[in-house]
Amino acid sequence: MPTKKYTFHDGKGGAALAVRVTPRSSTNQVAEILNNGAVRVRLTASGNDKEINQALIRFLGDVFQIPASRIDIVAGMSGHDKLISILDMDVESVHQRILEHLK
Repeated sequence: MPTKKYTFHDGKGGAALAVRVTPRSSTNQVAEILNNGAVRVRLTASGNDKEINQALIRFLGDVFQIPASRIDIVAGMSGHDKLISILDMDVESVHQRILEHLK
């Protein structure tokens, strides 16, 4: 089986973050770091995937103190497990902000 080669275009600097979302929580919070390295985020949002995704992006914008336009869900538009892209922010800064907001 041949190995696939990937080519990325128009790349921008940033970090990626695996998130597991728990909707219908009493508060928005960074709850824990799971064994697989994903960050559990609890959200008060309920409803369809679009509403939950929008709430997640707004919440992460507050956590990282950046505009929501710099955050994108690159995988997992439906479901609880998501891969988040944070533009113009390095991994160390993302890690520090997550730890500051960990409940």
